[in-house]
Amino acid sequence: MGCDGSILLDDTPSSTGEKSLVVNLNTTRGYEIIDKIKARLEKACPAVVSCADILAVVARDSVVGLGGPNWNVPLGRRDSTEAHPYLTEAIAPLFLAGLDAIILFFEAKGFTKNEFVALQGSHTIGMARCLTYKNHIYDDKNIDPAYAASLRANCPKQGGDSKLTPIDSTTPFVFDNMYFINLMKQKGLLVADQQLYTGKGGTADAIVANYSSSKDNFFNNYVTGIVKLGKMGVLTGKDGEIRTNCRKVNGAKA
Repeated sequence: MGCDGSILLDDTPSSTGEKSLVVNLNTTRGYEIIDKIKARLEKACPAVVSCADILAVVARDSVVGLGGPNWNVPLGRRDSTEAHPYLTEAIAPLFLAGLDAIILFFEAKGFTKNEFVALQGSHTIGMARCLTYKNHIYDDKNIDPAYAASLRANCPKQGGDSKLTPIDSTTPFVFDNMYFINLMKQKGLLVADQQLYTGKGGTADAIVANYSSSKDNFFNNYVTGIVKLGKMGVLTGKDGEIRTNCRKVNGAKA
């Protein structure tokens, strides 16, 4: 539903969470870090800081820690009391529908095209499973041949689906604009990455070129976009709850 911490909920005998869905499996990681933060917060100030707020702050601090921009994080989110697996699965196909459809979706949610492309720049860090880029490196033409060949060593045509590769092959642990520079060299790992830049006057070509030459422009639009993103679907007031354990709703059995 948005920034409500629902992704942190584990599966239960009666409900499926979002973590175990194919779209998230072995892609979203680090839940144990959130557990440690939550435990320390509960010890210091019980039932005050929501899991959703922890995620928002950790996202900001991770970006800053890796050399990216800083921003003020609005706080006061509350946590969902249920996961949303069906909605998660319903949204996933959107990213296979083509760039124009994705941009229209984001514009309908209040994002500019510049902000959407900047948010895609989050892929300057992070890893992707072989399964998600296999077809791109074996079948597509809009990829640098040498780059594709180097990826095949870690991602065979058969098997190896869970093997991980950095999305940004150049500076995978630095939040910078190298992601966009790579796109202009046809070194986008995912289809959803490389479709941002065609080199033929495509929908986002000019924006990618701008961000590749100006880290400041990328950072500025990223900040406005990520702040908007952090306000989507938030629960406040008496809606939801502040979980004491991010993996389960309050009152649930261990």
